[in-house]
Amino acid sequence: MTAHEHSLTALRERYGERYRWLLLLSVMVGTMAAIMSSTIINVAIPDMSQHFVLGQERAQWVTSAFMAAMTVSMLTTPWLLARHGYRRTYVACIWLLLAGGVAGGVADHYPLVLAARVAEGLAAGVLQPIPAIIILRAFEPHEQGRASGIFGMGVVLAPAIGPSIGGLLVDGFGWRSIFFMVVPFCIASLWLARRFVPVTSPGGQSAGRQGGGLDWQGLVLASAGTLCLLNGLVELQGGTLATAGLLLLAALVMLLAFVWLQRRTLRTRRHGPATAINPLMNLSLFADRRFRMGSVVAFIYGIALFGSTYLLPVYMQMGLGLSASYVGTILLPAGLVLAVTIALVGRLADRQPTHRLVSTGLVLLAASFALVVTIDLGRPAQVIPLLVTWAILGRIGLGFILPSLNIGAMRGLDHTDIPQGASVINFLRMLGGAAGVSLCGIVLEWRAGAHGFALDAPGTGPERLAAFNETFIMLAVVCAAALWAAWRLREHPDAGTKP
Repeated sequence: MTAHEHSLTALRERYGERYRWLLLLSVMVGTMAAIMSSTIINVAIPDMSQHFVLGQERAQWVTSAFMAAMTVSMLTTPWLLARHGYRRTYVACIWLLLAGGVAGGVADHYPLVLAARVAEGLAAGVLQPIPAIIILRAFEPHEQGRASGIFGMGVVLAPAIGPSIGGLLVDGFGWRSIFFMVVPFCIASLWLARRFVPVTSPGGQSAGRQGGGLDWQGLVLASAGTLCLLNGLVELQGGTLATAGLLLLAALVMLLAFVWLQRRTLRTRRHGPATAINPLMNLSLFADRRFRMGSVVAFIYGIALFGSTYLLPVYMQMGLGLSASYVGTILLPAGLVLAVTIALVGRLADRQPTHRLVSTGLVLLAASFALVVTIDLGRPAQVIPLLVTWAILGRIGLGFILPSLNIGAMRGLDHTDIPQGASVINFLRMLGGAAGVSLCGIVLEWRAGAHGFALDAPGTGPERLAAFNETFIMLAVVCAAALWAAWRLREHPDAGTKP
């Protein structure tokens, strides 16, 4: 078939009304592979650490390298889609994800494993904003919530079930098997992409006809600033205060330089030739109140989501003395409830105001963290039921937020700004997530020291639980702080909705 026969218009004519759902299914499979590659590696870290004779800090680099690469590459998605179109961008990322999985699985040296993880992270970062762009452009406003719910349900099943399957694979076949889990998803996604993903760019334009080159200066500044921020937070946790201060100061300087550069690039783009470079992050989007408030919620939500994903298993193993396999079994019901909640709330998102759903989710999430303090080792019969209950409550809260936030934050944007908006929201969420993991580690070590014990020392006790409880309270306060911004996602009665 010719490129014209694979354009958005031609595919819509060929498959009719069901085409948008087929397109959503195609990108959902690839996104599931990307998300699975980001989360499932955690169950293989102990086995990998033993194989390569690594300390815990070096072993964690496989997660940190992935997160850093994924966070920064999200900002390139709008340029890639405009320059190369949906299909070439999507297929190239799936091939990179597949190559990273295979290379990581056969690597005999740890630096090669890290390189494979960086490749997977780069692919995952570009992929993640694409579904939100498709939902907001291909679906009518009254269908966007349902589409987001169905997509979210499929995507969260991967990290919900993945660790349980991954644990069995590691026990049976070793850590290398974890890398190969993405292979069948990638193959299926490549087949679907050839049939249903258009070659055109967002909006149906031909690829390569929109704007100039990539904003490399902005990308370098964003990458260096992100790495300085993440490494500065790591230094706060286990390094020297002077080094942490220098890294965090460098991150602040690069942030200010990035903002200045993006403003200058935007002015040049507006008043210069058609081939002028687009800014990596269009700061004019923040003039829209709902997008601005949604960005604040996304960043804080990332802190709470990824921070709790790190903290909850550590609490169960190091605070309560449960085994790793037991922890996976306890968290599985919460993951399944999250998938169902997302599907149900997705339908509500088409009829209920965004600010109400997001605020409800934040309240439930904050409550799940605060209620962890009710778990008492002196009442052992209640420990597991309460753990399961509070984990489920928190996941219900996440289910209220996930299908609603992107849609509500970007409904006020012009259609041409949706790719930029999706990449910025995802970037801020992931940046918050990366910072959230470090923040939880910093607060936990601080409170452990205040209560007079070392985290890596064996045993349980009231002092150990107190340190964990205070860290959970910190997460509850962070969620509560986002409520003000979430409530301001509401649409003014006299405001119109852009077509």
